[in-house]
Amino acid sequence: MKLVPDRLDVFFTSPWILAAVVLFAFFWQLGALPLYDLDEGAFTEATREMIASGNYITPHKDGEPRYDKPVLIYWAQAASAQVLGFNEFALRLPSALAAALWVWALWRFVRERLDAPTAVVAGMALALSLQVSLVAKAAVADALLNLFIALTFFEIYRFYTRPEAGSRSGPVVRAWLWMGLGFLTKGPVAVFFPALVSLLFFWSAGALPHWRRAVLSPVGWLIFLLAAGPWYLAIYLDDGVGFFKSFFLHHNADRFGATIHGHSGFFGYYVVMLPLILLPFTGWFLRLLLPWRTAWRQAWADPLERFLWIWFAVVFCFFSFSGTQLPHYLLYGCTPLFILMARHRDLLTNRWLAFTPPLTLFAVLLALPWILGIIASGDHKAHEAAMISEGRTLLDWFYVAGVAVGAAALVGLLLWSRPTLWQRLMLAGVIQGLVIFGVLAPRVFTVLQAPVKEAAELARRLDLPTVAFRTSMPSFSVYREAITPNRIPRTGELAFLRVDKLDALARELPDLRLDLLYRRGPVALVWVREHLRPTGDWQPRERDGG
Repeated sequence: MKLVPDRLDVFFTSPWILAAVVLFAFFWQLGALPLYDLDEGAFTEATREMIASGNYITPHKDGEPRYDKPVLIYWAQAASAQVLGFNEFALRLPSALAAALWVWALWRFVRERLDAPTAVVAGMALALSLQVSLVAKAAVADALLNLFIALTFFEIYRFYTRPEAGSRSGPVVRAWLWMGLGFLTKGPVAVFFPALVSLLFFWSAGALPHWRRAVLSPVGWLIFLLAAGPWYLAIYLDDGVGFFKSFFLHHNADRFGATIHGHSGFFGYYVVMLPLILLPFTGWFLRLLLPWRTAWRQAWADPLERFLWIWFAVVFCFFSFSGTQLPHYLLYGCTPLFILMARHRDLLTNRWLAFTPPLTLFAVLLALPWILGIIASGDHKAHEAAMISEGRTLLDWFYVAGVAVGAAALVGLLLWSRPTLWQRLMLAGVIQGLVIFGVLAPRVFTVLQAPVKEAAELARRLDLPTVAFRTSMPSFSVYREAITPNRIPRTGELAFLRVDKLDALARELPDLRLDLLYRRGPVALVWVREHLRPTGDWQPRERDGG
């Protein structure tokens, strides 16, 4: 009777299975969906303009400097696009590769510190978790940043285990290198958390002199400056102090003290978001906290456990007090949780604790058509009403059938007693990925982004001067393959705008004819003509540009 569990354990802890999971979680459907706004559109438009202009120093979006992030992700996307062509797959490939390296770095660290089976389990949990799989398939900087943050923390612990090697040791040099590349990816966050967590950890271990040696390492600082310094010097010479004022003061300091781009939250925001980020492994994580006194004693007695918990707690607490809050911020502190879950996987014995979170997600997905029906009965802006209406149409019987099959499979895993619970949760992660990226995401992107792409392609074919009117959807510029300034259109120009801005456009241009060339979902494309527009309501025209 022990042969089956042993064989299953061998199967689920095989590095080949981990490789297959990574390919599925990060590369399946990678280029199948349109770019989403604002984030992917902003990053990729800056990359497109970088390639078109030949300026690889100062990123620009729609002709204006983009100071939101440093340059490394744009370089990675540009290199990929120039090899594979400028398309969704190529633009997202750097994130997928970074996420794969993130899993590899975790696997290697856990194999060194614990054992090979635990390393595979931790890697699979990381790859199959909801938020990680989302950032791995997004043309943004987060997967690359998380790779460098994880690499830095792993080197910090390696240095702790052999501090006698000194400030020029491999772990110290590599930690400074990863921080430098992280600083080139997203700025101070790549240094702040490693510095604070390592300070607290070395203090808790009574090893502050070793910490000071690593922090003050001349070789380390030289490596950091060589990695990050040349570009920061180049953008200063190319663009003056504009980047430094905007990036360091507004996009970093102000994010903690104020709400940026409307991304506000509340003090318990990450208490709510963490269970969603970790799906389908939320119950597995909760088991680590029960009983909390035992978990606390284990963490304080074991240096590795203490290091991992301090890493998570510092990130969690810091962003809980931040004025700007987004789910993916917490990923900076989630890598240690996957290691802890894998290490204590045998503690997970309650099937209801394990499966209630993913089953709840699938119940919400099943109820989504009815939820949209309830939402549709309220008052909404024109673009919101259009998206809700099209969303209800797309959440058809095929969607319901796909989610229902996934939910039935989860129930089957709940009732299946032969594999261990953590093994069944790995299968649940695969089911979650199939439904999210194979059933839900294509419909969401059809509603939100397919109309933007279609409007951009029409504008490109018409080859007329084009502007955006009070609308920020930079993927339009990506697909139009041209800069789209945001201003009031002039005679002879096309105007891309959200449908709730149509009346405002008419008020701005009362004496001109406005031909509606395209309208679908939340967006429209209007041609501004010289002669007086006809009175009455908006009338759509054929998409021939005439």
